[in-house]
Amino acid sequence: MATAAKVGANMTGVQMSPKDTKSLLEAVEQIRPDVAGNDKGAMLERIKRTEEADRIGSVPVPGSAKGMLKTTFDMALGKSPEILIDKLGERLAFERSGVRLYDAMIAKAKALGTADSDLIPVLQHIRDEEFEHMNMVREAIETLGADPTAVTPCADVAGVKAMGVLQVLTDPRTNLAQGMGALLTIELEDNAAWELLIELAEAGGHPKIAKSFHKAKDQEDDHLVKIKTLVRRDLIVQIK
Repeated sequence: MATAAKVGANMTGVQMSPKDTKSLLEAVEQIRPDVAGNDKGAMLERIKRTEEADRIGSVPVPGSAKGMLKTTFDMALGKSPEILIDKLGERLAFERSGVRLYDAMIAKAKALGTADSDLIPVLQHIRDEEFEHMNMVREAIETLGADPTAVTPCADVAGVKAMGVLQVLTDPRTNLAQGMGALLTIELEDNAAWELLIELAEAGGHPKIAKSFHKAKDQEDDHLVKIKTLVRRDLIVQIK
């Protein structure tokens, strides 16, 4: 991979201008943010806005008769089917974003001339399994009678989180090492999320769905190992 660290001019640190640094530190002591009249104003303002804010959407009511019956029956048993549907929506959004993220990483790898390495086949393999997971979750949502095209609250949040990683991968200035670091962030969350989803499916009385998710969890374990290995391999090669 292209090296992530290159020695160059100091364009962002303060060491190149001691005089200006001193003035800056003096200004910090003299000028304090005045929010709501005190130093704790920023925190108080955040608390106020949080208390005033509405929720990020809601879990849509199933549009099919099958879905309504399943939801009503589960609620009658004291369960909360909306929690499972919300987390399934999150996983669907996450896996869909994962496919796009790996597409972006593959394009970057090809652009930077690594077509002859083992990197692209590994990325393509993971990308294809992410697509498989996306369809797996879609089928689970449909099995519950819910709408896989609806954006649940957790799905909304998942989309926002993925934006930062997508910006890293699609930035023409970032290199392979930086892109792989961004993918590692995604894979760490993805791995943990499948564990929780399996537990929720089992607790919600859906053992077949939980069983099908074990395959995805095993594959995600492999994804995490592969991405960690690629990141570590590149850094060790650079530092020696």
